[in-house]
Amino acid sequence: MNEELQFILKSLRLGGLRARWDELLAEAQRGRFSHERLLKHVLEAEFRTRSETARQLRRRRAHLPEILEIETFPFRRQPKLDRKRIMSLYDRFDYMTKQQNIIWLGPTGCGKTGLATGFLLQAIDRGYRGYFITFPELLAELYASLADHSEAKLLRKYASYDCLLIDEIGYVEVEPVQVGLFFTLMQKRHQRKTTLISSNLGFSEWGSFLKNNQLTGALLDRLTSASHVINMKDCHSLRGKLEDNGDGEDGPAK
Repeated sequence: MNEELQFILKSLRLGGLRARWDELLAEAQRGRFSHERLLKHVLEAEFRTRSETARQLRRRRAHLPEILEIETFPFRRQPKLDRKRIMSLYDRFDYMTKQQNIIWLGPTGCGKTGLATGFLLQAIDRGYRGYFITFPELLAELYASLADHSEAKLLRKYASYDCLLIDEIGYVEVEPVQVGLFFTLMQKRHQRKTTLISSNLGFSEWGSFLKNNQLTGALLDRLTSASHVINMKDCHSLRGKLEDNGDGEDGPAK
């Protein structure tokens, strides 16, 4: 490739094509491609490169503490979990296309975060913008935004994600103003975007930490009106077992 062509490809931001130019030409020569087939082959290769680069960028921007794929979830170690229902929901993917929520309820360590992360990664890999944040982190950001009056901007940010995973709802002191802002965020996302939630507490216990029965009722009404609720209350903790032996299907779960 001469310098002029390198400059053109660089200016057009065709980095994948620039990097694989000689390889693509060699493939075309071996396959005796027609002009039309060569052009199609080159464009497809560039498209695949750009798509993969964009996918990896979306993953990096999602603030994921760990990459927990659904394929690594240890279903065999959680026999009381309805694997068929979960995988059917995952495979249909309508939780995204219909802007539905998914809520996992269960004890610490039973795999709620791992499952929720797997669903979030699927949405990201299919082209949606996603983000992971724990409930305490979200509350802290919302509270801090009041100091410089940036709460409206922060709410727009979290309302804009196609798929937002809020992990570990419960067991944290919540100020009344935080409850109000959290409700506003859920209201903005209601039936417009998908929200994935994990909680150690059943819905009947949410009022104990939100400390506002009226807002709690309204919040749960919006969260559950277009949601799939995965009840894992009878599931056991996997953490100790997985530290001893975690491989393949029985890999990490949170």
